[in-house]
Amino acid sequence: MNRRTGQLVFAFGIGLIVAVLAYRWIADPAPRAERALQESVVAESRKLLDTTLNIGQLEFVDPLSPSRKVGKSYVYRADAGWEVSGYYRRNEQDLWHPYLVSLDAAMALTHLKISDTALLGRAGDGVLEVLP
Repeated sequence: MNRRTGQLVFAFGIGLIVAVLAYRWIADPAPRAERALQESVVAESRKLLDTTLNIGQLEFVDPLSPSRKVGKSYVYRADAGWEVSGYYRRNEQDLWHPYLVSLDAAMALTHLKISDTALLGRAGDGVLEVLP
């Protein structure tokens, strides 16, 4: 009888610890706030990429719309702001072009690196870097 009581107390204690830790993990607002910030950074990077390239309607693969068939995409904090990687294409017949957008803390474009041979002549303003 004494062993059974010890097992019940141990199980109840472990269950209580797991329940408290799960509640604290679910109720913590920091991960949701970070995710919302990351989503706004990716949305801003889409706008900046579209306005900087100005080549018409673009289709994106990025952290908001991932496609493992195309490739992995990331959003992460950099020293001075954010970096977002992904892929874009103009239409269904176009190949996917990788890009890396660097933003400062105010979400202003600091550097854009793309791999698109059609845009090789447009590099040179310091912000846009086109790789062959």
